[in-house]
Amino acid sequence: MSQSVSDTPTKPLDPEDCQTMEEVRAGVDALDRELVAMLVRRQGYMEAAARIKPGIEDVRVPWRIEDVVAKVLAEARILGLSERIAEPVWRVLIEQCIEHEENAWRTHRA
Repeated sequence: MSQSVSDTPTKPLDPEDCQTMEEVRAGVDALDRELVAMLVRRQGYMEAAARIKPGIEDVRVPWRIEDVVAKVLAEARILGLSERIAEPVWRVLIEQCIEHEENAWRTHRA
């Protein structure tokens, strides 16, 4: 089934150009679709790590968690993302990725 031109999403406005809540929501929805695609790729790296790491105890690496968070916070400061958003979002993301990686590790060895 082919899409008509009217079904094809238009490029959302930049936040500073939005004049209506519909424009804001369209921008958020478009960005969420991009974020999902990026998270799929990140998940793929967790699955690769599960395949590569020799032991389940190698999945959670505390120094690496702190390294990732520190790098994210540094980038957040550079780009203007609130650290109050960045840090908790990444800590939850990391925990969920660790859980996914542990499950993938077990699946690879089943």
